[in-house]
Order: sequence, then C-alpha cells, then structure tokens
Amino acid sequence: MRLDQATAADALGRLVINKGGKVTRGADPIALMKAVKNPVEIEGSRAAHRRDGAAVARFLAWLDREAPRGTLTEIAAVEALEGFRHETGLLKDVSFPTISGAGPDGAIVHYRVTRKTDRRIEAGQLFLIDSGAQYEDGTTDITRTVAVGEPSDEMRDRFTRVLKGHIAIARAVFPEGTSGAQLDPLARVSLWQAGLDFDHGTGHGVGSYLSVHEGPARLSKLGTVALKRGMILSNEPGYYKTGAYGIRIENLVLVTTAPQVAGAEKQLFGFETLTLAPIDLRLVKRDMLTAEEALWLNAYHARVAEVLTPPKFFFMMKFTTPAMASDP
Repeated sequence: MRLDQATAADALGRLVINKGGKVTRGADPIALMKAVKNPVEIEGSRAAHRRDGAAVARFLAWLDREAPRGTLTEIAAVEALEGFRHETGLLKDVSFPTISGAGPDGAIVHYRVTRKTDRRIEAGQLFLIDSGAQYEDGTTDITRTVAVGEPSDEMRDRFTRVLKGHIAIARAVFPEGTSGAQLDPLARVSLWQAGLDFDHGTGHGVGSYLSVHEGPARLSKLGTVALKRGMILSNEPGYYKTGAYGIRIENLVLVTTAPQVAGAEKQLFGFETLTLAPIDLRLVKRDMLTAEEALWLNAYHARVAEVLTPPKFFFMMKFTTPAMASDP
C-alpha cells in the first residue's frame, strides 16, 4: 500500500503491516491530478464566487454602516457574515473558522476570536476578516482589511504596498513549468523596498468542495511544484505590525492560458481572479500606484459591480489623478 509521506497517519501504516500488508511511503500520486480542476469544477467555482461575493459585499456594506457606531465586536462580525452567506440558501458550511481581528488582533496571523478575547471594533482601527464558505459547486476563501474611521498615513502606506504585491501576482504572466516559489517574490517587492515583509506564504492551493488548503501547489518560498492550468490558489500577501494592526488582501485565482507573445518558446500562463468583492479604497495611497496598477484596480471593481449589481455598493470609486488618466 502507498501512503502519503506528508499526511498519512502512522497508525494506518501499522495497521496494514499488522495485517500482513506492505507499506511504501511517498508523494500521493492523486494529489496533483486533484489539484487540476476539470471544466465542471471550474465553472462551479466561478458560480460559487459570484454567490459568495454578493454575500461578502452585503456584509462589507453592513460593516461600513455599523462599525463607526463603536458597538460592534469581532464575534458579531463573524455571525453577521455567516448570516449573509446562509441567506444564499446554498451554504453547506464555512470552509474554516473565520479570522476576525480588530486592531492588534489583526496582527495575529492565525487569530481565533473567543468570548474571552472578543474585541470591540473601534474608530481608528483596521479590521481584518479572513473567511470562506463551502458550497457544493465550489470552495471560497477571502480576506478583506477595512478602515474604521480615519486610517493613519502609515496604515495606508502599508496597505498600498500589500495591494501592489497582490496586483503583481494577479497580473503575472509566466512560462509553463514556473513554480510557486518563483512567483512568490512578486508579492513582496514593494514591502521589501521599505524593509518590510510577511512571514507566511503568498498563497495555497484550494480544493473543489474539499479542503480549503489543498496541495501540492502553493505560492510560497517552499512551493516547488510547477503551476498547471486549472489549479486554484489563493493570492494573499499581508503585513502585520505586532500590537497594532494587521493587513491582508486575499482573492482566489485560477491558473489559465495567457495570450501568447510573438516568438515565445514556451506556453504562457496567467491568473483569472475568481473572488468578487470590494477592496477598501480609503486605505489606498493613489500616488503609490502605477498607472497599470490603478487600471487593474479600477477594472477589478468595475467587474465586481457588473457581476454583483444590483445593488450598487459604496466601493465604486475610481482614480482620477492626471497621472492615471488612462484608467477606464
């Protein structure tokens, strides 16, 4: 019997041996096949993200109304978001326990709120919420960081650097055979330029109504597996200031065939962003974005509005500075 060396329980191997069987350990040959989604799974994921995006956008609009009052807590936000997802009528379960971090709690990457730690969401804070849903047609995973009240200049600077890394991954075009480790630095360059970084991978594989963390591919310093068309991964750079605030922007992306360049010697791949939900523009320093980055952000929000309208949400703003006159 072949057992996956990374995940199979030792007790299972002993059970096989005790019954006279033979165990060999190595990489699961099915994992890579499962990571490449078939056309039905891909269309299911797109449908799930449209549905989930509407629920998340409704939550963000609700949060924008309620948070400034100063009475909302981390747990209340978790319950509200799950409620909006339940209203779709198709939610099977959350895909993992929601990370809901206000202020310094947002700086704890894998924070889990409890009744004892439940912090009030207050003006002057950043609020980070990382959540996902399981639908029969797809699995979602999304993180949004929003400003409550007026953010500091430092918060906006760090958020914009994270956003620039997120956009770099979303816009990446790369040859067949490229691994996640080769793409990972794209998400960090803007942070590195300020002497900053984040201590987690840029992205993980995602299953199809399965585990929200699925191997073997990932966008990470340790991601050695070549990305293949049909894989779904997260794009989630971040920044965390201990004791103060956390920032993460996460969308799921699908590896697709990119337009080919004349003279290219290899097949080119790129990413289709699946997640559809607004990014808080109040945290963006416009003068830090290139024209191409602003174009991507405007186009992303236009697509979100097109898919999720009605209703229209507060996020529909566009950059209009002269340096970005080419924006749509």
